[in-house]
Amino acid sequence: MINVLIVEDDPMARQLLEIYINASEKYNHIQSVESAALAEFCCRTNKVDVILMDVCTAMNASGLDAAEKIKKSFPDTKIIIITSQPECSFIERAHEVGVDSFWYKSSEAEQILSVLDRTMAGETVFPESTPSLKLGDTFSENLTDRELEVLRELVAGESDAAIAEKLFMSLRTVKSHIQSMRKKTGFRNRTELAVRARESGLVINNK
Repeated sequence: MINVLIVEDDPMARQLLEIYINASEKYNHIQSVESAALAEFCCRTNKVDVILMDVCTAMNASGLDAAEKIKKSFPDTKIIIITSQPECSFIERAHEVGVDSFWYKSSEAEQILSVLDRTMAGETVFPESTPSLKLGDTFSENLTDRELEVLRELVAGESDAAIAEKLFMSLRTVKSHIQSMRKKTGFRNRTELAVRARESGLVINNK
C-alpha cells in the first residue's frame, strides 16, 4: 500500500482527509501532524510515499517551505499541497519548490483521490487558475498582477512609500494602483481595502 502523511492544523479538514484516505484500499494513512515543521522528521522516521500538506500550518510553519526542504532530502516522496487559501502566489511558489501537485480543500473526496492517484502515477496536477473571489464590487480576476503585488504589501501594513521602494515603483504609481483597486472594489479607503482583502484570503503576507 501507499503510505500517506497528512500535514494539516485544522481538525475538521484533517479528519476529512483521514476519512478519504482510510476509505481507500490502495492508501495507508500512517500519521497526521499539525505543523509542516514536523513533516521532514516524519519522513526520516517513517516510510512516506506521499504527503498531503496545507500551506499555512501550526507553529507558523509554511508547507511550501517544508516541501522545498523535503524534496532536497527525499526527492522520490510525492508532495501534494491542499489548501483553502486562494492566495494567488501559492501556485507559482509551489511550482518553484518542486511540489508534485496542488489542489483545493473545497473539492469532493473523488477529486482529492483523483489528484492523489494521478500524482502517484507520475502526473503533475495543478488547477488552471485560482478560485474567483468577490472583493467588494469586483472579482479577483479583475485585479492586475501588479495591483495584487501592491495589495499584498498593503495587507502587510506597509506605507505607500515603503511599497514603492520594495516593488521598485514610483510613489505616484503605487497611489494609482491603490486608487484603481478602490474604484474597482468600491471600498472607501486603503484601510478597508486591506482589511477586506485579508479577510477574503485573496492575498497573504507572511511577514
